[in-house]
Amino acid sequence: MKILFKINRLQFLLLALISVTSCDEFVKIDPPQTMLVRSSVFDSDASANAAMQNIYYQLKNSGFASGTLFSVSFLGSLLSDEQVNYYQSSPASTAEFQQFNDNTLKPNNSQVQFLWTDFYKRIYDANAVIEGLNSSSGVSVGMKNQLTGEAKFIRAFCHYYLVNIWGDVPLVTTTDYRINSQIARSSKTLVYQQIVEDLKAAQTLLPADYAFTNNERVRANKWAATALLSRVYLFTGDWTNAEAQATVIINNLMLYSLKTALSDVFLKNNNEAILQWWSNLRPNDRGTFRFVDVPSYGAINPALANGFESGDLRKTTWTSLTSSGYYRTLKYNSSTDNPPTQYSTVLRLSEQYLIRSEARAQQTNIVGSQADINLIRHRAGLGDTPANDKQSLLLAIEQERRVELFNEWGHRWFDLKRTNRADAVLGSVKQNWVSSAVLFPLPEPEMINNASLRDAQNPGY
Repeated sequence: MKILFKINRLQFLLLALISVTSCDEFVKIDPPQTMLVRSSVFDSDASANAAMQNIYYQLKNSGFASGTLFSVSFLGSLLSDEQVNYYQSSPASTAEFQQFNDNTLKPNNSQVQFLWTDFYKRIYDANAVIEGLNSSSGVSVGMKNQLTGEAKFIRAFCHYYLVNIWGDVPLVTTTDYRINSQIARSSKTLVYQQIVEDLKAAQTLLPADYAFTNNERVRANKWAATALLSRVYLFTGDWTNAEAQATVIINNLMLYSLKTALSDVFLKNNNEAILQWWSNLRPNDRGTFRFVDVPSYGAINPALANGFESGDLRKTTWTSLTSSGYYRTLKYNSSTDNPPTQYSTVLRLSEQYLIRSEARAQQTNIVGSQADINLIRHRAGLGDTPANDKQSLLLAIEQERRVELFNEWGHRWFDLKRTNRADAVLGSVKQNWVSSAVLFPLPEPEMINNASLRDAQNPGY
């Protein structure tokens, strides 16, 4: 991973520090004069906290977690049956985005390389904070625990997306370039083990409320770690623990409850939100991709537009038919509000109900599964699910996740892959679909620069 190790840890921690009071304002500091300056980042709670704030700033503004053209939300929507690509730029760039739409990715696709690099940059950042705090004597115990927990959450968050996009991937838990520059792929099982370990650690280290962020839900706390852990257990088939972790959050009525109105689901700091990113008023800096009227980037796939049940309020609230005849996503529709009224939502309570519903169905708890899915359906103006056995419930939950979580964080793409439903669903709507397209190719530059990856390409590429 050559590009990772061109990043100077000192530059990241010192030149990219941001204000403790505002995530968007950088601290004005002199350039580092010696290698000893690095340790000063972890000499105080304020500077260490600023380093962590910068990680969030980078997450929401660069790449996979931003909601922009280059994000998991948009690209995942193209890969599944949620969006159709209309991006037009240079011929080369246009062709690369069309590869996502057509599921014909090439190892030399620069967007594939960009995603890989962006994930590992953020992992590197998290590892640098963990190591810096571990050797620090100037940061208070409470702050050290909080920031270590946040860094481990970020590391788990990034590895989760990596393993679901590429399968076996390098598991990076250090900033040592001598190790990382020649690291081989680890099995999905080992990567998931590290994700679970990081999230369990984060649960014990992180605060159980949002007081440390002035009650804004914009940084990971104990419940964000729990929410991601419940998802990981679902993805790994640990139904008992998936249900247990989701239940803990659902039962936390002091902090979390479903919004009654669908139009309120993405409001900043609302009670359905478990984790959000700040907004900086740019329309593309959102948790789902938007366009205005004639699509210049993408439009809702007719397969999705026609996939809502009659009377589903999610279609009328979260989508609209433009004058040009295209459906667009309206989950985030306050791009001109100042101050912003919506934040990009990373984790929310409705997903936890759907996780628990699926986990219960897998354990043949039919009544419990129905109760959870019906809560989500009722909010959308629909009646009880007619599904009344395990198999019909699993298909009903797949559909409910499709229309509840569309255009968010690649959920649909990952769901079809993890349930082995990609061939059945995408084979009928994608002209060029082949089974090997469920995984990305390893980026060509990584295989050239890392000898341990040269003979490790995914099948089909």
